[in-house]
Order: sequence, then C-alpha cells, then structure tokens
Amino acid sequence: MPPDRDGALRRAAPLLPVLAVVALLAVPVTGPAGDGSAGSGTVADAASALLVVWCLVRVLRERARPLTRTAALVLGLPVFGVCVAAITSYDPVASLPGVARYLQIFVLVPGALLLTIRNRRDFRLVAWSMVALALVQGLIGVVQYLTGTGASYMGEDVRAVGTFGPTDVMGMATVVSYGLVTAVGLALGTRPGTGGTRPGTGGRQRAAALGCAALLFLPLVLSFSRGAWIATAVAVALQLALSGPRRAARVALVAAALGVVLVGGLGIGSQLVSERLGSITEVTEAPDRSVTDRYTMWAAAAGMWRTDPVTGVGLKAFPAYRDSHSSIALSSGSDTAGAGMAFQRQPLLSPHNMYLLVLSEQGLVGLVALAGSWAALLVLALRRLPGARRTGRGADCALVGVGLLIWQLVDFGYADIGGPSTVLTAVMLGLAAWWALDRRAAGGGAGRADRAGAA
Repeated sequence: MPPDRDGALRRAAPLLPVLAVVALLAVPVTGPAGDGSAGSGTVADAASALLVVWCLVRVLRERARPLTRTAALVLGLPVFGVCVAAITSYDPVASLPGVARYLQIFVLVPGALLLTIRNRRDFRLVAWSMVALALVQGLIGVVQYLTGTGASYMGEDVRAVGTFGPTDVMGMATVVSYGLVTAVGLALGTRPGTGGTRPGTGGRQRAAALGCAALLFLPLVLSFSRGAWIATAVAVALQLALSGPRRAARVALVAAALGVVLVGGLGIGSQLVSERLGSITEVTEAPDRSVTDRYTMWAAAAGMWRTDPVTGVGLKAFPAYRDSHSSIALSSGSDTAGAGMAFQRQPLLSPHNMYLLVLSEQGLVGLVALAGSWAALLVLALRRLPGARRTGRGADCALVGVGLLIWQLVDFGYADIGGPSTVLTAVMLGLAAWWALDRRAAGGGAGRADRAGAA
C-alpha cells in the first residue's frame, strides 16, 4: 500500500465511528418510523450509542479534548429543560424514552462529534460522507419515481423516499437536503490553494461539490416535501448571500436554469411539482388534508401549552392529550402505502412543528433551553464566518455549518424529530457545534493541521 494512502487511513481511523453512523443510514428501514421521541431503534441509532461510549472511554483514558465552559453551557442547556419536563411530567416513567432520545440527538452525539473532530480536514471528511449518503438515497429515490415503486402520492407510487419507506416520507428529503446544503457550502467556501488544500485540489473540490449539488436537486424535487423545499431555498440563499453578492447572482442564475431544464424542459414531475408548489400558497383558502391536520395539531399543541405553560404536559405526552385539545377537523391518521409496504394508517403522534412540540411537552422552560442552545450555536458560527472568509481558512466549513443550522431551524417549523433519519440531525448538529465552539476551527493551528494532513 502506498505510504500516503496508509497515512490517510491512519488519520481517518478516529472518525470511523462517526462515518459508520452516517453509512448505516443507508440500511433499508423495514418497520414503522416510530414517534418523535422514542425513535425507532435502527442500526444507525445503535452505532450512535457506540460512538458516544467510544468517545467517553477515549476522554477518560486520554483526558483528551475536554469541553470548554462555553461548549459545556451551550450543549448542556437542553439537559436542563428535558430533565425539568421529565420530573414534572404527569407520568415520569413514560417520559424516560423521550429523555434518552432528546439527549441522544441534541447533547450526546453532537458532543461526541465535537470531541472527535480534530481539524478542518476531519470536518470535510464527515461533510463529504453526508453528501455521499445523500447521493445514494437520492439515486434510489429517482429510481423509485421513474419505476413507480416509491411511496403513494396522489394515487400513484411516485414519491421518492429512498430506503426510509412510506412511514418516514421526510427521511430522504432531509438527507438529500443536508447533502445539497453541504455541497453548496463546500463549493462556495473553497478557493484553490487556500484552506489547507494542496495546489489544484481546491478547484477539484469546488467542481465536485457543485456537481453533487446539481445531482441532488432532482431527488429533492421528487420528494414532494414542501417543508424541505422551503428550508433548502432559505439555507442556500443565505449561503450565497454570505459568500458574496456577485457569486450569489451567478449561482442563482445557474440554479434557475437547472430547474427550468429538469422540470420545465424535460418535464420530470412537472405537473405534480406544480400542484405541490401551488398548495403552499393555498394553505389558508383551500388546504389539503395534510395541511388541515397540521394546523389542527398546531392548535392542539398551543392548547396543551396554555394548560401547563411553564413545564408542559411531559415528554411523549402529546398523543395522550391530542384529542382533548383538538377540533373535529383532525383526521384519525395519515394514509401510507407503496415502497414495498401495504396500505396502513399512520397515527398522528406529533404536531409536525418542533417548536410547538417542545412548547407543549416541555413548556417555556424547555423551549428557552433548547432553542437557546440552537441560537447560541448559530450566533457563534456566524461570528467566525467573516474571519474565515478574510483569511481563506475554513470558509467552506463555515458555510456548511451555518447553512445546515439555518436549514434545520427553518425546517423545524414544518417538522420535528422522529424516524430513522433523525440520528443524522445529531451528526449535523455536531458539525455545526465543532465550527461554532472548537477553538481550532478558524484558527491558524487548524490551518497548519490541514496543510500537514494534505501534504
């Protein structure tokens, strides 16, 4: 084996537990998606638990990379809200699975990534693994649309869902969106000869990232996920604005031309896509069943919060209190079929809005703690962005971290945690946390480490 390849494998070895979590998300899901707090117990969830244990053992044995006070405070805020909600719950025992899920997604796995990623080279490797996963899921989704083997949508089995199945229709949309936003950030923030890359490699990374972003556009469209479309548009637009107005204008023109060619010129899903887009502006005049259910559950979540405004009704308690706070407009469940599964009714176990879910189950204490942690990450990540752009050190990492955070904060207005893809949210938060909180993320030391690794 050539020495440089052997060295690359040694450098990547500490990241193998992280890469395993991402790779195992390509394993097909055979069971139901589960609810928003308990999760579904996939192999990726098991791998994330092993990642946390491995990181804990490593820290205890080597006393490696203890968290700074700021990092401990930002990542520890959700612990306070979750524990208060569990203690004050009407059924504390039933809340325990929710405690484990929230700590897994918002505290333990992000903290493990923060301690595992050593420099910007490691960050890019994890980011590219997310892009690779998105390409795999996106390819499966496009095949599902073309062959009519996807999830049921408007009477046809054409909805692209990847390996996540019809019970987690947001799974592929989330993964593909993460990959697209990551690819755009890598492309916009890469300049040849800077950021620790070897001469000429920066241009190749930018070209590869742009190509991946273009490939991921189509499966995102074919997911028919309005929330993912909106969040991706907002995130990419902000990434473009943060990278410079001229580049933003050029890329916007290219993206518009790509959309016209794929949807308008080739006619790929044009009728279904146009109807789905039109439904976004008709949510108040002629909403479809899914929108009516969502608005009804939002109202129910608000009613639960008014009942217990400080600490909420308790983790995992939304289904138990849903009917008593809902109007007769709420249906008995959503219809799911296709993608290898028979028709079944999927119960409505959450309001499909993360902020309202936390507000109803954890009250103001939980919402302030959790949203405060996310807001702190975003502010700290944005503060480091100008310096990265000015020096050329880590601008791609900055745009990836900021873009992913923006996407998630927008998407949480239309979705919440739940399903097999949720563990990737924890990985995404870990990347954002490393850029926002690690001392070496935007410093000269990280740049030297990058150059040493690329040599």
